[in-house]
Amino acid sequence: MGVFKESNVTIGQVATAAGVSKTTISRYLNGKFDYMSKETRHRIQSVIEEMNYHPSNIARSLKSQNSRAIGCVIADISSPFSSILLKGINDICNASGYQVLFSNIDNQPDKELKSVQELLNNRVDGLIINTTGQNDDVLTELSGRGIPIVLADRCIAEKNVLDTVTTENYHVTYSCIRHLYEEGFQKVAFFTQGNRRISPRVIRYEAYLNAMKEIFQLDGSRTFYRFEENDTGDCASQLTRFTEQFPEERLAVFCVNGVTMLNVLHAMQQHGFLITERFGICGFDDWGWASLIPPGITTITQDSYAVGVQAAKIMLKRIQAKKKAAPVYIELPNRLCIRGSTDLQAAKKFML
Repeated sequence: MGVFKESNVTIGQVATAAGVSKTTISRYLNGKFDYMSKETRHRIQSVIEEMNYHPSNIARSLKSQNSRAIGCVIADISSPFSSILLKGINDICNASGYQVLFSNIDNQPDKELKSVQELLNNRVDGLIINTTGQNDDVLTELSGRGIPIVLADRCIAEKNVLDTVTTENYHVTYSCIRHLYEEGFQKVAFFTQGNRRISPRVIRYEAYLNAMKEIFQLDGSRTFYRFEENDTGDCASQLTRFTEQFPEERLAVFCVNGVTMLNVLHAMQQHGFLITERFGICGFDDWGWASLIPPGITTITQDSYAVGVQAAKIMLKRIQAKKKAAPVYIELPNRLCIRGSTDLQAAKKFML
């Protein structure tokens, strides 16, 4: 059985169980609480939950009605990547006369489920989801029931099941690690705030492990460092572990994403770690400041705005289509931008 169960319960049955009229239930469902006591509202809510009542069959309502609203679930709106992604989605939807209702879930799978249900209850015409990667079965089930779903940036474990727009993560990560080898770095650490099942992070780590094995002839799992989210002190402790383990070698840190990069840079600044010929840093996301921090930070640039644009275009196409089409899986290209933090010659040019 799926999480979102079909229900044959009618609005009349809910009204009878709650001891109110169908009109009162309808007003409650539409958020019209004027002249409705808190006790009545709580009683209606309890009955709805106990009877597993949904205002209507979700899939049928999506087919028969057009709210001109798109639901958007964002994993972490505090990340610049996510806010730019949302802007791409919003720009395309608004230009086509669609409103975007978005929900931030703080990378929590339970919040993802709750947000999906709430958006569907608001009669959105489809869902664009930046998923936690821990609700694959539910999303697949909803898609199978006729609900248009497009995944943005993060895919589920089984590709080609849901429409997906992401960026190319594996080869560009591999290329970045090879660049570090060619620049003479001897050990490369992988820093993250936790990969969990978040597909881009998992893919990047896989590429890192393979590059370390095939290029450096080393076991990359031994230089994997996870620090507590937004904990600069813990991040500094992990940096200290890494540098003290290899005191005589040229070291580099690869950051899994831009949020991790910012945490590592803050930790370096606060605890006296410097970018030098012996210590380099690089990683994902170029949000404009990377080229300004001396001597310039080597980054992998990904166009999150374009991901949002493509995801929205696919969604609108699915809503307007009369027949369900096979899912598409799109990977947009990423680009390695080499700067002074991993390239001595580039560092010298920066200083000129």
